[in-house]
Formats: sequence, structure tokens, C-alpha cells
Amino acid sequence: MPTFPDMPLTGGCLCGAVRFEVSEPPPEAGYCHCTRCQRRTGSAASAQASVVPGSLRLRSGAAQLGAWQPPGGFAKLFCRECGAHLFSGPAPDEISTVRMGAFDGDPGVRPSYRQRVATAAAWEPLPDDGLPRYDGPRPG
Repeated sequence: MPTFPDMPLTGGCLCGAVRFEVSEPPPEAGYCHCTRCQRRTGSAASAQASVVPGSLRLRSGAAQLGAWQPPGGFAKLFCRECGAHLFSGPAPDEISTVRMGAFDGDPGVRPSYRQRVATAAAWEPLPDDGLPRYDGPRPG
């Protein structure tokens, strides 16, 4: 069940160089089990929340943001100082998701799906949590 956090939501990187705020509640969140997310996070999946277009504002650290755009994939944005992974989107200037661990507090939304489970890490079985699973990207 979603909670209703105080707005705006705030967050940032490990070192504090990058700070952001989100002015509208994230509409959804999910887990990605692709190999890129595994290697980028060092974990079995990446949890990210979608943001309403135009609702995310950088409060500081724009110069510290680095981006990597893999062929055929979303841009991954991170802090150049501490390496914290923060955002992704179709292009570095089009942020569409925030890594859930980057929020200062509870963003109010809970992951509601698991995508790219065909490449899930063999060393960590998928939990039996009842969330819809998609072998590739989530449709829609």
C-alpha cells in the first residue's frame, strides 16, 4: 500500500555534491534484473521509481553529474565525486527514473513489477513476492 510522503521529496548522492528534489509523488517503481543493472549496482537488481516529467529539479551538483549512455539503453547518471548512481532516462537531459536508494526518506511508492528476469542473477533467486515478472522490459 503506498504511503503519502511530504512533498517535495529530496535526495542526493553519498558525498552530498548532488542534491535534488521531486515535486510530485512517483507514479510507480520496479526492479530491473538486467546484466547492466547488476554490474552497475553490484547487486542482483536495481530498484527505481519513475518520476513525472518536469517534477525533478537539481538543487546542486549539476557539474558533478556524469552520464554513460549504453548502445540501445537509457543513460545512467551518477556523481563523479563519490560514484553514487542516481538517475536514468532516454538521454542524459531526460531523467525519467530515480534510484530508490537516492531518496532521503520514504518516497511513498513501492516496487510493483520485476523486469528483465530472463537475465536475473543465478546467485540470488527471485523472491516469491507476487510481483508481475517480465522476461524482457515491462510492457507499456
